[in-house]
Amino acid sequence: MPGTALRQTFSRPENDRQIMTSWERFLQGDEPGSDALRRLIDDSWRRCQGKVDPTRDQAPVPLEGDPLYGLLETNTELVRASVSVMQSARDFLHETGTVMVLTDAAGVVLSIEGDTSLRDPAENIHLMPGASWSEASCGTNAIGTALEIGQPIQIHSSEHFCSGIKRWSCSASVIRDPISHTILGAIDISGLTDSYSRHALALAVAASGRIENRLARQEMKLRYRLLDHYLDRLNNAGSDGLIVFDRQGRAVKANDSAAALMTQLAKGRNDPALTIRDLTLPWRDGKLVPEKMPSWVDRDWIEPVHVQGHRLGSILVLPDRNALVQRNKIHDIPRPHSAPTDAFNRLIGAAPRYVAALNRARQLAKASVPVLLLGETGVGKDAFAHAFHDMGPDQKGPFMAVNCGGFSRELLTSELFGYAEGAFTGAKRGGMMGKIEAADGGTLFLDEIGEMPLDLQPHLLRVLETGEICRIGENHPRKVRFRLIAATNRDLKAEVQAGRFRMDLYYRIAVTSLALPPLRDRRSDIVPLAEYFLTQIAARYDRTVPRIGHGMRRALEQYDWPGNIRELRNALEGSLLVCDGDLLEAEHLPSELGLPHDLISDTPPPDHAGISPLELAEREAIMSAIRAHQGNLTSVARDLGIAKSTLYVKLERFGLKESVAILRTVQH
Repeated sequence: MPGTALRQTFSRPENDRQIMTSWERFLQGDEPGSDALRRLIDDSWRRCQGKVDPTRDQAPVPLEGDPLYGLLETNTELVRASVSVMQSARDFLHETGTVMVLTDAAGVVLSIEGDTSLRDPAENIHLMPGASWSEASCGTNAIGTALEIGQPIQIHSSEHFCSGIKRWSCSASVIRDPISHTILGAIDISGLTDSYSRHALALAVAASGRIENRLARQEMKLRYRLLDHYLDRLNNAGSDGLIVFDRQGRAVKANDSAAALMTQLAKGRNDPALTIRDLTLPWRDGKLVPEKMPSWVDRDWIEPVHVQGHRLGSILVLPDRNALVQRNKIHDIPRPHSAPTDAFNRLIGAAPRYVAALNRARQLAKASVPVLLLGETGVGKDAFAHAFHDMGPDQKGPFMAVNCGGFSRELLTSELFGYAEGAFTGAKRGGMMGKIEAADGGTLFLDEIGEMPLDLQPHLLRVLETGEICRIGENHPRKVRFRLIAATNRDLKAEVQAGRFRMDLYYRIAVTSLALPPLRDRRSDIVPLAEYFLTQIAARYDRTVPRIGHGMRRALEQYDWPGNIRELRNALEGSLLVCDGDLLEAEHLPSELGLPHDLISDTPPPDHAGISPLELAEREAIMSAIRAHQGNLTSVARDLGIAKSTLYVKLERFGLKESVAILRTVQH
């Protein structure tokens, strides 16, 4: 029951003498025999019995020098996330004669903040960076016991197992990984016995929650960077399966082909079938652990993702062997399914400008002339390109896509033109067919063509004019026939004027052009698009499709979406991942969107009943701050390190509005 759990969590100083008697009986081999002794403490003493010296008066000798530096390096993100949280608690710590301690998952102290008058007493017991305060090292104590049981706990005076620590009172809460929920460390508030306060545990719980929120925001930022880095490749992988993994090896996104190919490959090795959600890549110290990988995964299929020197994750490419065989035998690669009657009907939108673009596209699709798609990043140019192909005269031929901005000059040359065997060091045996050659009889989609290097443009122009291509290292031309669809977010006319794009190539690719409107100019389409994407995303993660709440709907429609449809899809995926229920509200949207506070606080308040022990502790911390600042909510929000709008939401949630009003009345 919640009430029982809460009584187990907090200490009761009035029982100190009885607990001391129970401890003495316990050391003599008798049963403690007292109702004053909490079950959590009794369990901890029994774990320590025979393993920890009960006369111990300090933690083991702390780490120093390189070992300590290495420990801090390993926990860099945890330490960074905690800095401002710990600093914001300084006033409380100085007023109460306490210190706030951050530890790693093993209970080793990483940093400490608080009342300087406690420096000598803390150092006497080795409450300092590098010292281990696990239960195995120091017996029953808030840090070690919280890490052991995985929940907040307050341990006062005689409840400690070791006699030399019984003059201390401490409260700790674990810090969990926001995605996997594994324990990363603990936050503790410690002081001498006379500093005891129930509010200390409430503050520890609130602090650990704020650190977890900071870690979650950082993780989502990294995931957005990772997905943004590979989004075009996910959308244009052809028949290959692609699965993107985060830094810990957890699958975060996959294309439509991945699940079927994964099942096929696992079945071929008689391995148990897995869902994408269950698949992980085992990383240790930044390196793959081969013996822990599924037997059907080839290490050569895994590509680490490094951006600006930081490893963001990795991508697993599952080759469609049937398509590879067919691709090497003939140029003509059939589509995996027949095209719909009107491929443009699958594009969602009813805004006038978007409907006009669709109608123009239907007309242009009938002829094989080149088309230049214009529009901001993320407006859906790739989806239009696919629809053009499926509605065109060459719909039964292959659709080959290349992002001209996603490769170096050398790789882009190989990707487009292919190469002969022995053309350069590292060339594959038998050579490789380029995307232009592979598009023979179908459609070649060149995305971000404005990014194509200037010295490569004449070679593309020659192919378009002659209908012939030479692989790198070959002298004999190969005949090709394809429809060209190009796309750019740049003003190519301005690029021509600036000398960065060839005029003759521009007029060759822009025989007809189509401008696609940004999402902010078609706001009535945003919610229908969101509902469509949520259906896809929920299916990918094997989740129930959530409903879009009023606050979420309002936020989606009022945000300008500079990243357009791509940003909307990513934001919805991030929102679904952090939502535990079946209702999405604006508060679930990534903070990086920078939504105004009046949008994210528009959710209806939940019922006050059923508040968990952790929420009750948070409520106490907020009420304590309100009393300390005499009802000044600006000061309360600053003290707690949260936005004022967030504070208002919590006041509503915990039923504290009336208390604030009463306190203000009394003060005046």
